[in-house]
Amino acid sequence: MVNQSFAIDGPGSLLAVLASQSGLARGGSRSDSGGGGGGGISATDVSAYFKLVFLGMIICVSLVGNLLVSMLVLRDRTLHKAPYFFLLDLCLADAVRSAACFPFVLVSVHNSSAWTYSPLSCKVVAFMAVLFCFHAAFMLFCVAVTRYLAIAHHRFYAKRMTIWTCAAIICMVWTLAVAMAFPPVFDVGTYKFIRDEDQCIFEHRYLKTNDTLGFMLMLAVVVLATHGFYAKLLLFEYRHRKMKPVQLVPAISQNWTFHGPGATGQAAANWIAGFGRGPMPPTLLGIRQNLHNQHRRLLGMEEVRSERRLGRMFYTITLLFLVLWAPYIIACFWRVFVKSCSIPHQYLSITVWMSFAQAAVNPIFCLLLNEDLRKVLRAHLPTYWRTKQHLPQDEAYCIM
Repeated sequence: MVNQSFAIDGPGSLLAVLASQSGLARGGSRSDSGGGGGGGISATDVSAYFKLVFLGMIICVSLVGNLLVSMLVLRDRTLHKAPYFFLLDLCLADAVRSAACFPFVLVSVHNSSAWTYSPLSCKVVAFMAVLFCFHAAFMLFCVAVTRYLAIAHHRFYAKRMTIWTCAAIICMVWTLAVAMAFPPVFDVGTYKFIRDEDQCIFEHRYLKTNDTLGFMLMLAVVVLATHGFYAKLLLFEYRHRKMKPVQLVPAISQNWTFHGPGATGQAAANWIAGFGRGPMPPTLLGIRQNLHNQHRRLLGMEEVRSERRLGRMFYTITLLFLVLWAPYIIACFWRVFVKSCSIPHQYLSITVWMSFAQAAVNPIFCLLLNEDLRKVLRAHLPTYWRTKQHLPQDEAYCIM
């Protein structure tokens, strides 16, 4: 027996340790068999290697992308609006999830799907994993509601959706997520290490065994309600896709003085010219009222386009959440309703890693679908890269 100790400094060190251990294992197997035949790499080693590489990429992309989007939102004042505050909360939550939960999964995969820490730490990691899952679901639901209000009831949205309202919504979302994730901490054996998933998570069992059915139903209802609000928004835009023709309301005439909704400034001119008798007509009051109405927050065409772009970006994020989490949710419902079921290990591994990837894809699609974020990113790039981008091609080659 050869006793070796390794210092794990990151995903690269984990890959090196895995390669060395698999090499030692192959050497040991060849020595045990008397040196006959060439030992091949086992399927378990290959699977562990790809898991480590894939999860390492997810951690790096998630941390860099989410922190980049968060920095852009915080530094640029033009992005200090309700949708971007919600996006900031989502990005920070995904970054914390990648930094706090995923490294433990890396270690468990390196240790041949085994948890080497205390049971209390397993409960803490499982609590955080469930917390971030429900937080994303509740936040996306609130974003869907605000997107509908921004289009269908823009005056109410512009008046009420202040920074304090956004802070209250974010606090409410975190409170609901904690309320969903905290009770299983006191239940013995509910939060535990699942070997097939390589992580500490809520143990989904048959519906008569624990409260897993309530958890899964709540998550499913929130996700379906979120897509229901986007469907309602789509129907509203479809019904209002054409502008209604202007309906001219005729003015009311009394002795050459015109007043009413269709009156113009000609009534005052008629009165000054002496065509009218009696008191000053109420036309000027109507003009003053129209000037006062111009200060109201109306939804112009540019605002409509901006709100629609934000709606498409957030719906893409919501759709990605559904696509990446749906296979795992189906597997959980399978465990709930089928007693003593056996889910294929490959299917479960793929679904778990798809749920991990959700933390990395959000910032990529935010930068791809949001022109405002790209403008702010280009504005904060170093001066060298901005000048190089605007130079002609020949001059750029000369600089190179």
